[in-house]
Amino acid sequence: MIKTLVAIALWALGGWLLGAWLGAATGWALFALGLLIMVLVSGLQLSRIARWVRHIDAPPPPSVGPWDEILAPIYRKLKQNRQDLQERSRNFQRALLAAEALPDGALTLAPDKSLHWCNQMAAGHLGLNLEQDRGHSILNVVRSPEFAQYARQDRWDKPLILHLTRAGHTRTLMLHLAPYGVGQFLMVTRDITQIERLENTRKDFVANVSHEMRTPLTVLSGFVETLLDLPEDALTADQRRHYLELMAQQAHNMQALVADLLALSSLETTPNGPGAPVHVPALIRTALTQSQALSNGQHHFDVQVDDGLRVVGQDSELASAVGNLLTNAVRYTPAGGTITIVWARQADGGACYQVRDTGIGIDEADIPRLTERFFRVNRGRSRATGGTGLGLAITKHVALRHQATLDIQSTPGEGSTFSIRFPADRVCADTTGRMSTKKDAA
Repeated sequence: MIKTLVAIALWALGGWLLGAWLGAATGWALFALGLLIMVLVSGLQLSRIARWVRHIDAPPPPSVGPWDEILAPIYRKLKQNRQDLQERSRNFQRALLAAEALPDGALTLAPDKSLHWCNQMAAGHLGLNLEQDRGHSILNVVRSPEFAQYARQDRWDKPLILHLTRAGHTRTLMLHLAPYGVGQFLMVTRDITQIERLENTRKDFVANVSHEMRTPLTVLSGFVETLLDLPEDALTADQRRHYLELMAQQAHNMQALVADLLALSSLETTPNGPGAPVHVPALIRTALTQSQALSNGQHHFDVQVDDGLRVVGQDSELASAVGNLLTNAVRYTPAGGTITIVWARQADGGACYQVRDTGIGIDEADIPRLTERFFRVNRGRSRATGGTGLGLAITKHVALRHQATLDIQSTPGEGSTFSIRFPADRVCADTTGRMSTKKDAA
């Protein structure tokens, strides 16, 4: 503005001086010419400014006279705004990438509870498709009375545990709503299916252990109280011995249960070492001797063992698995039945330890649950035969730690076949190996 006034004053001074020399008309003409030139220059500058405004991201035109002082701060402000906008855009993208990387699902909802955005984890949890479901009410997308009641609350102090079934698969989710911004909502989802399953397993395990311990403890306590309350001459020596034998049997059952629990815990927590060649036939013969003692001459044993076939592993663990399968066969095979033990190489180079019996058999529906802890097809019979309900669970863990598989086949009334199949890379053989076949009517 000052430059413009100075220019006008200079043209006026020049016109006055020229008017004083050549006459007033000439002076006024010079002044008018000066104003016309200023108007034309100003118009040219404004046209250049107008072109710049149409492409405002570019630097302003140079040398536009008095407009330089106006355009410079405008351009600096525009440049700063663009930089701020780019930085905010980068921050927004980083926030979106961080939200996508979250192990939990995240959704943003509009004031009317319509879906605005969700990450991939939330889409997987709730079966959402952001492109199709954006703008739709989350209550229409997640159809659950419990969720609808939860979402319509004014405050959400606690999360909601929701069980959703999709494509035949039930998933347990923990949902938590929270307000943020102006009337908007953030919902966080977490898949706790495995956590819930483990918690249920823990509860069942504690309940089963308590139940299994309660029976022998009740028997022991009852006999102890009886012996303490009765006079010494109230029982004969045979009666007293009978009571003590029953107490010893219950104590043995508790010891077996504790031993199996410790073995199972060790299998689950101890790192799996490289192992060494294990002479499985020796383990089978030791387990066979113990099983024959348990059978007490009531069963026939057919043994088919390759004496030269070994596997790499832990001998104590394999001894437990070998013994458990033989013991189960004796316990669940009626007197006069036959138990067949096979240890042989397979066609694929692997090895198989197999125990076949002619026992009571197992219903097909119960086979998948046999390796669960404390699962018994017949609780009364299992407890009567001294089983703890952990033998097959231990055997399954031993097989897994040796990259082997436990296969169970059974027909009710005809018998069962339990097989542990070792992969070829676990098998080793010595040069003196030979097939040993033995039939023993113990």
